[in-house]
Formats: sequence, structure tokens, C-alpha cells
Amino acid sequence: MEDVNTQEDSRAVIKIYKSDRKLELWERNHCIHKFRVGLGFSPEGNKIREGDGRTPEGQYYICTKNQQSRFTLFLGLSYPNIKDADRGLKHGLINEEEYNKIKKAIEQKKRPDWSTQLGGKIGIHGKGSLFDWTAGCISLDDKDIKTLWTCVELGTPVVISE
Repeated sequence: MEDVNTQEDSRAVIKIYKSDRKLELWERNHCIHKFRVGLGFSPEGNKIREGDGRTPEGQYYICTKNQQSRFTLFLGLSYPNIKDADRGLKHGLINEEEYNKIKKAIEQKKRPDWSTQLGGKIGIHGKGSLFDWTAGCISLDDKDIKTLWTCVELGTPVVISE
């Protein structure tokens, strides 16, 4: 399994539990915040491709921060990761060139290509957590995304489990 920490001295880790609709923010082995979340409109199972409405599962990191998002604030995730790209290559959703671009971006801790058939632009954002309504993102209430925004940096690890 990939190492959860993207930096040796990483203090914060975001843990998302899809079945519980819960996001936890951990710092130095202590849970400091818990938030309710909404998921993709078809939340069961792992994200496979663009448009499936599923929220991915696996180990990612915050790769972008957009404070001018139409969803209040947007913390972009490094989806697809290398495991997602491996699966996509095996099933013919991406080609070798797309796979190599994704792999290189992940190895360099940058944003992977969000324009392949695997989908992209997956992140944590605001606009409400009452139901599963996103295209695959994790949605929080606006006050909660504002709190999370101040606590995380680029590179913060994000672990999403069923």
C-alpha cells in the first residue's frame, strides 16, 4: 500500500469514511475535527470512470486549492492515483501515454491529468452535506469547508475508505 504521508513531517491527515458519511481531520495522531459529508450521486463502490457518480477510494493528497470555486472553497485531490491509472490502463480506459503522465505527476506530488476517461476534478468542497449530490467529490457544509481550508496545505494526505 502507498505511504499515507506525502511529507516526512506532515502534521495533518484527512480520513474520509464513505459508509459513515464522515470526514475526520487528524493532527499528530489526534482527531481535531469531524464533519458530515455528502458524496457522489452514486456513492457505492470505487470510482472507475468519468461520469459514474462515484467517490474514489484510496490514498490521495491535496494537489490544488481554489478559493474562487463555485462550491465555496475547493481542495483538489490527486485522483487518479497510480492504482487508479493501473486499473484504467488494464481495462483500456487510458493509454500508455496517459498512464505515464499520471504516474509522473503523482511521483512529483503534482496534480494528475484530470481530462482522461478516468475522470478528474475530484475534491473536497462546500455547498452542503445533507445528501449525495456531487459528481464524485466530497461535499461539506460551508462552515466546515472554511474550517478545513485553514487547517490543510498542499500535499496533505487524504485517505478515502468505504
